[in-house]
Amino acid sequence: MSSEEKKVDIFRDTPVRYLGYANEVGESFRALIHVNWVRFSYVIASSYVCADATSKGLDMSQREWPDAKTKRNKVTYAVADTVIWQGLASVAIPGFTINRICFLSNLLLQKTTALPTITRKWTVTAIGLAAIPFIIKPIDHSVDWLMDNSLRKWSGTSMTAKDHSK
Repeated sequence: MSSEEKKVDIFRDTPVRYLGYANEVGESFRALIHVNWVRFSYVIASSYVCADATSKGLDMSQREWPDAKTKRNKVTYAVADTVIWQGLASVAIPGFTINRICFLSNLLLQKTTALPTITRKWTVTAIGLAAIPFIIKPIDHSVDWLMDNSLRKWSGTSMTAKDHSK
């Protein structure tokens, strides 16, 4: 493979990356579906995170390292960094954000409109779904900043949103 060619990362360069958004979609539909479906959306998103971390660990383990200890440390770091970054940027923060957007939208609509319940619930779901594209980049950049100024600083490495983007 030439230096101009890039290896396709199935978890970041293909539609598989959209599995990381499952919990945001689940949170958007929370008012309309049983809570177990919302929980299942978190299982899907968390499985995506684990699969991506496993992939990054395997990629790191296939490189040449001077000794077993260095290899173990590099693989461990790659997996841990991916789990933490994806866990925050793909699951925890966006899930919480969409949950609060939907909760507050519902509250506002209840207090300020006379919409029928089902119309209000569909409106809240639409608001949640519409918010997803707008929250992703700011969350990604915030998690990059957080990790670059904490865990990565302490470990002496740095990655960017491009390295982790869904």
